[in-house]
Amino acid sequence: MKLTTRGQYASRAMLDLAERYHEGAVVIEDIARRQGIPKKYLERLLLDLKGAGLVQSIRGRQGGYRLMRPPQEITLGEVVRAMEGPIAPLACVDEDAHQPCDCPNADLCGLRTVWAEVRDAIAGVLDNTSLETIRQRTEKLREQQAGQVMYYI
Repeated sequence: MKLTTRGQYASRAMLDLAERYHEGAVVIEDIARRQGIPKKYLERLLLDLKGAGLVQSIRGRQGGYRLMRPPQEITLGEVVRAMEGPIAPLACVDEDAHQPCDCPNADLCGLRTVWAEVRDAIAGVLDNTSLETIRQRTEKLREQQAGQVMYYI
């Protein structure tokens, strides 16, 4: 599975919102600037994330976007599926929209079982990783980097 730019940008935007969850609505321009995402592209992504029930838009002077639920209740799996669709590497192992396998004998296809394991492994990691978990990891990495001192000779 390879994440498209759409999935990457949406993940970054959702993490940005998670980092500012307690601050209220966040303006698109700020997210775009911090994350290096073109504003028009980000607008479309946020509309899709809103349609998926992951973010809400708030109108008015104090308006912007915010997460629909706390960061610990939104998984990376939800974000990826909202942007990319099913996580399955092949259509024949997609649990939501099973399509016939094009193998000569699908019932005896050992490859199909491997691809199903790949699907389950990826989904397991994504579905068990909340935005809060990623936020904490990011914070820890920032602290580690800030604690490093560079010596130049």
